[in-house]
Amino acid sequence: MYVPEPRRDDVRSADVPRAADVRSADAPHRAAIWTLGCARNEVDSEELAGRLAGSGWELVDADSGDGPPPDVIIVNTCAFVEQAKKDSIDTLLAAADTASVSGAKVVAVGCLAERYGAELAENLPEADAVLGFDAYPELVERLADVLGGHAPAPHLPVDRRTLLPISPVDRPAAALDVAVPGHGWVPNLARVRLADGPVAPLKIASGCDRRCAFCAIPSFRGSFISRPPDDVVAEAAWLGMHGVRELVLVSENSTSYGKDLLGGGRALVHLLRRLTHVPGIDRIRASYLQPAEVRPDLLEVIATTPGVAPYFDLSFQHASPAVLRRMRRFGSREDFLDLCLRIRVLAPEAGIRSNVIVGFPGETEADVVELEAFLTGARLDAVGVFGYSDEDGTEAEGYAGKLPADEIMARVSRISALVDELMVQRAEDRVGTEVEVLIERCEDEDFECTGRAAHQAPEVDGECVLERGSGLEVGQLVRAVVIGTEGTDLVVAAREALPRSALPVPPGALVGAIRQPP
Repeated sequence: MYVPEPRRDDVRSADVPRAADVRSADAPHRAAIWTLGCARNEVDSEELAGRLAGSGWELVDADSGDGPPPDVIIVNTCAFVEQAKKDSIDTLLAAADTASVSGAKVVAVGCLAERYGAELAENLPEADAVLGFDAYPELVERLADVLGGHAPAPHLPVDRRTLLPISPVDRPAAALDVAVPGHGWVPNLARVRLADGPVAPLKIASGCDRRCAFCAIPSFRGSFISRPPDDVVAEAAWLGMHGVRELVLVSENSTSYGKDLLGGGRALVHLLRRLTHVPGIDRIRASYLQPAEVRPDLLEVIATTPGVAPYFDLSFQHASPAVLRRMRRFGSREDFLDLCLRIRVLAPEAGIRSNVIVGFPGETEADVVELEAFLTGARLDAVGVFGYSDEDGTEAEGYAGKLPADEIMARVSRISALVDELMVQRAEDRVGTEVEVLIERCEDEDFECTGRAAHQAPEVDGECVLERGSGLEVGQLVRAVVIGTEGTDLVVAAREALPRSALPVPPGALVGAIRQPP
């Protein structure tokens, strides 16, 4: 694990007193939540916020300087790769800097906290507590302990895959006794939005049963478990009532959705169709799709269903069969190109994005050339390029054939340069086409109005830039024509605003989905 360098400043050292709290004893406690990492973490943070708000806590912004300071700064950490761990540690140290002014406590939660527990607490005394996922259901009580000077002892991490049965069909019942972040939906209680934009992530499952040699996520996120479809649809309806127009379905592996539920393999197909009938929701975007698990019916539903974005977030990781086998994955350049072709036969303007890892142990020059050939032929809209790094406890950590760090970085630069060129070309191919753009930022003196089309996911892909003087507002959905490009971004001219979805609800589509809290 990344261990921070010793601090040379005087922040949060044992001999520096914290500021005194002069509020009345009956004033509500205040918390700020800082979130790192993926959209799954955003959902988890909003669930934590819901638990706090439901118990009378006030949610505040620790950075604004305008409002009251927090009593606790909760940092929802990420442990995806080495850089994410460093970013999480640096953010915890930044939280300690902020807390030193007001006397707030700093609490680490999330993946880094769950994965390293007591080790993190020992190496980072700036954090007043390190809480794993099992502490989430009792978050309010644990924070009260921290504020009272009795922080709970940090946990000793376990492999969370051992907490649920091996057989997927036995997991839903067993999961009632296991803390699964983001699965605690109770209408109007279990989630508080921490952002007010028209797009929101919606968790459909957690964990992963795959055994990719490079990935540690299943060990601290656990075995795959689906959320009940009624819960997902109910939360979607709640988000629609709170101004959301686009839902991004998130999980560690969305194509496995339903393997542990009655109805099995077609569960995601059925869920996508149901979600298109949720009033107020105009776009459903599926993410985290495994190429080997994209069956023809799922491909067709995503590519052709009105209200579902024709967008394929496919985890290719590489294209060399030899590298993929060492990664404990499936596929080849031919397999993946065939999948891209089948997508574009049904939806020529569909968006396809992926991530690739270069420098994996044993990767040869021929393997890199194979990856380049795939990327050139696939014409993906967006590609994330990662250099391999060892992850604690993974199979690949023990592999022979490790490449020098400078060679890995050289390959990252080489593939990044290629995909940058290819993504710009793909954007240029869209000039003259029609797109539907969801507005996410208004025009002002410094910035142009921007939004995203169906082939562009939040944060990770390009965006659409509207012509000056459009007068559009955040949350509007507009039909537009692509008139130019700025790198991977599209320059578009708005043609007409589209009304918000108010589709009639088919009989039984939402039955049992919108329930009152007990």
